[in-house]
Amino acid sequence: MTGRRFRGRVRRARGTHPGPAAAYPSGVSENSTYEWAAGAATGIGSMPGGDAREAAKTVTGSLETFPYLPELPARGPGADMIGRTLGMLVEVYGHVEPSGWRISDRPGRDTRRAHSWLGEDLDALEEFTQGYEGPLKVSAVGPWTLATALELRNGEAALSDPGACRDLAASLAEGLRGHLADVRRRVPGAEVVLQLDEPSLTAVLQGRVKTASGYRTHRAVDRAVVEGALRDLVAVAQGGPVVVHSCAPGVPFGLLRRAGVTGISFDFALLTEREEEAIGEAVEGGTALFAGVVPGVDGRLSDPAGSVMGVRTLWRRLGLAPGTLSGSVVVTPSCGLAGASPAYARSALAHCVRAARSLADNPE
Repeated sequence: MTGRRFRGRVRRARGTHPGPAAAYPSGVSENSTYEWAAGAATGIGSMPGGDAREAAKTVTGSLETFPYLPELPARGPGADMIGRTLGMLVEVYGHVEPSGWRISDRPGRDTRRAHSWLGEDLDALEEFTQGYEGPLKVSAVGPWTLATALELRNGEAALSDPGACRDLAASLAEGLRGHLADVRRRVPGAEVVLQLDEPSLTAVLQGRVKTASGYRTHRAVDRAVVEGALRDLVAVAQGGPVVVHSCAPGVPFGLLRRAGVTGISFDFALLTEREEEAIGEAVEGGTALFAGVVPGVDGRLSDPAGSVMGVRTLWRRLGLAPGTLSGSVVVTPSCGLAGASPAYARSALAHCVRAARSLADNPE
């Protein structure tokens, strides 16, 4: 499918955001603040293995106050983060090529498999969240990482075609609207938190995404365009919390804050001094930090207080009020747990809960 044929196939998302100047003079969406419980902890998305019921049981049992819908990429294409999100899209389909996911004209076996696995995961989550009330996180790949991962018919990433990028974002918005409604129907007591996975976002902004040949890179996308697309996805949540996750270096904290996200999820070990000022501004503006402080692969876990020591140190260095620490930080693994053993994944989630509790008990 060429970019020309791809454009215009998807209806523009309802409720498209009018832009930062028109809607929010400060450039910050009203969705950027949310009252997180002190000492909150959750996971990122992926879990090891291929048993949906076992994964849901582990997540809901370990994270009693902030569970999430697990991804199980070990099952194969369609259960990976790109495949799952592709299965949510409206009027856009895909199939697997040796090079990865490619956009199709019609739904095929790979799209149907993605739908089936998502339904299986939702059934398992629903089973283990009967009567649950509180935050419940679901995730999907954000529009810019999706545009780098999905190929057009010519083999180039959809990122190469601005029209294709717009249509992908519109399709994603429509699909997420239905997905969020389904989750709310299945778990009526939940406050559904939408996480957009954007590990390629920094590469998109810096023009570091390689072309199909590998000899060139795609042109950097204008920051205003990137911000606008993310803001439109924030609007899909209809005032519900939206978190953007990236475990890559150089997370654009300022851009995400201006896009109105409720929280920013990142690998704490990758922070640099250059990013600290932006983090301080985000926190003071009401944006939560989902701090990835627990390793996502098997290894020795430190004591819970030690895991969040770096967060405490950062708070003091930025001059932020100690009393705001536990309510502004949600403790998570550094990234997904698909590469961990099942035993370690359970231990890591439990460790996040204990580390978050230590922040709440000893904010100083």
